[in-house]
Amino acid sequence: MPAVTVYSTGPSCQRCRLTIRKLEASGIRFTVIDITEAEHAAAREFLTDDLGYTEAPVVMVNGEPEHHWSGFRPDLIDHLAREDHTRPEMSPTAAVSGAGLRR
Repeated sequence: MPAVTVYSTGPSCQRCRLTIRKLEASGIRFTVIDITEAEHAAAREFLTDDLGYTEAPVVMVNGEPEHHWSGFRPDLIDHLAREDHTRPEMSPTAAVSGAGLRR
């Protein structure tokens, strides 16, 4: 399975909660980083200044800035869950590479 990071704006963010619930239900392991906390200011700046996002959550796959999306995207989560990551010819990030990424 890919390494997935969810950049959240905290428990009051409905799309963040939906994304986390969908990832859990899909059996995808992930890490949540609350970008409203002062200790994650650099991550917040990267997401907004470098990647241009203005809404949460931002989901990044394998820590690669080219494999990410924002908002609640159950279609992309389903795609990640279906992807067979045991085949050596398949990239773990092929599930979201160029598939509906938006800013």
